[in-house]
Amino acid sequence: MPLLDVSEVLDDPDFADNITVTRRTETVGSNGRPVVTEQLFPIVSAVVTQGNGDTLKQMPEGSTLEGVIVVHSRLGLVSETETTQPDVVTYLGRDYTVTQVNDWSRYGSGFTIGICRLKNLVGASP
Repeated sequence: MPLLDVSEVLDDPDFADNITVTRRTETVGSNGRPVVTEQLFPIVSAVVTQGNGDTLKQMPEGSTLEGVIVVHSRLGLVSETETTQPDVVTYLGRDYTVTQVNDWSRYGSGFTIGICRLKNLVGASP
């Protein structure tokens, strides 16, 4: 087991920022249709780093903007389960969908990393 505990950095104001996480749980209603319940985590301390940045993809059928951020947090983000839709992370006014979660608890209690892709197809204004 590694001796380095990096979880303290996750709460350090020199590195940490606040994000909002929306967790959506899905159940089946009495009519057989899905019922989505949202749980909001309004202030989550996390270290957010740039993934590959904002990338414009131009294709014959149109253009899209792809952006990736990496979220280091003690809150266990969810990419998707049988009963949960992917978490939505709101950072600097932009919504990102959690597409991948890595457990790094060997480096500190509850330390996880979430790879998040830009949900909005419009980039931020300069």
